[in-house]
Amino acid sequence: MEEKYIASIDLGSSKFGLCVAKVTGDDVQIVYYKETPSEGIRYSMIANPLRASQRLRQAVEEAEKELMIKILQVVVGMPRNEVAQVTASARIERTNPDDYITTEEVQALKSMALETYPLPNPDSQIMYGAVAQSFSIDDEIQLVESDVVGTLSSSLEGNFKVFIGSRKATTALDKIFNSLNIAVAKKYFLPEVVARTVLTEEECMGGVALVDVGAGVTSVAIYHGGIMRYYASIPFGGKAITNDIRTECSISEDLAEKIKKRFGAVQPGKLATLGEKVLQIRLTEPFKEVPVRYISEVIDCRAREIVEAILYYIQESGLQNSLRSGIVLTGGGAELVNFKSLVEEMSGYNVRKGYPRFTFSASAGSGVYSTAATSAIGMILSAKDDNLPDCVSAPAAGEKEEEKETVEVEVKETLFEPDDFGEAQPVEKPQKTTRVKVSKQRSEKTGIFSIFWKNVEDSALKFYDNANKEE
Repeated sequence: MEEKYIASIDLGSSKFGLCVAKVTGDDVQIVYYKETPSEGIRYSMIANPLRASQRLRQAVEEAEKELMIKILQVVVGMPRNEVAQVTASARIERTNPDDYITTEEVQALKSMALETYPLPNPDSQIMYGAVAQSFSIDDEIQLVESDVVGTLSSSLEGNFKVFIGSRKATTALDKIFNSLNIAVAKKYFLPEVVARTVLTEEECMGGVALVDVGAGVTSVAIYHGGIMRYYASIPFGGKAITNDIRTECSISEDLAEKIKKRFGAVQPGKLATLGEKVLQIRLTEPFKEVPVRYISEVIDCRAREIVEAILYYIQESGLQNSLRSGIVLTGGGAELVNFKSLVEEMSGYNVRKGYPRFTFSASAGSGVYSTAATSAIGMILSAKDDNLPDCVSAPAAGEKEEEKETVEVEVKETLFEPDDFGEAQPVEKPQKTTRVKVSKQRSEKTGIFSIFWKNVEDSALKFYDNANKEE
């Protein structure tokens, strides 16, 4: 069975999530996942390509070194902020109405809708993707894609939700990967791939709001009838909470982020014994003392603002009464203590956290199953379904290639003197020496034999060096 490797990178405002998976048929095994602090990203968009590429290079080189591979191409996500949604439609007249409508025809109709839709400003805008809303044939309307495939009709018409974003953002994305000599195999619209990772089919059919709380952007994607019906983004998230802590406590952003992750919580009235703790910040004179309850009050104010924005866009969608499955929270911000409880209290919906579902195996540590990893994992699973080619040029961890090492040995043209063989006759000692390059194979699998040959080699080198010194 064919085996290949797929690499994905989640370019977040606070961290880069790099994931590598081994794909064998339908089996997906995550062999590497690691998050590193990001730079040059603001509101999920690349603000400083140079700084972003420098930090990303470090993350890629670390993964390549640990897995002993060379990453040739990756799948990445497109920015989640400043995304407009419009409605587009397309219609085709079929030449063979007696043939079944195929999936290929539906995809061709979707491509036609994308190609023919007039962008308001094509120089600064680009289409991120399109989601089919409904299809119509000769005798029926409002069919979903799974129902229209296999029917008979002389025509096929489709209605699509088209998502439009910034062309500059995707150009900057291409630029940083070109500087790393890594090809971008495909760009994904993240709300779709995250939904495939954390939502069940029953939730998508019954109606659910998928809320991804990132560092720079909080997004709301509403599913109903198995289709994404609405999308909106809020230009603040977990990083706004960090900045509030930094400002109120007069500390560095790095320390504020650590305090948020270690002691951060909303709903200060529910902290119990945690609220009685007092943090001593010993970076200044005199020492600062900050009660955990005060930090919680600061976080609670911003968290409530985020939830109010989420509920505003749910109301704006017109589907607020169709969310039988409530709200699913994912992204790094969903891990904030009591945040789930706060959303339940303010919205009245059933709320759960969205972790990557167990549709894969992992040997990359527990972080791969966190809410922060859903974007990177979702792109891996989507790339597998899209049958993208191998993204690396060497076996993964545990299959390290043998490497060659070249050592230089200084050897005299005459190794032994005639006296050594009892032939006492004058001989002219050569003054010229020759440097000979000797290649040897070294592998981590040689074990004790590598130590033996290394000792032999060292003894030979000492012998040659002493012979030259005596001259």
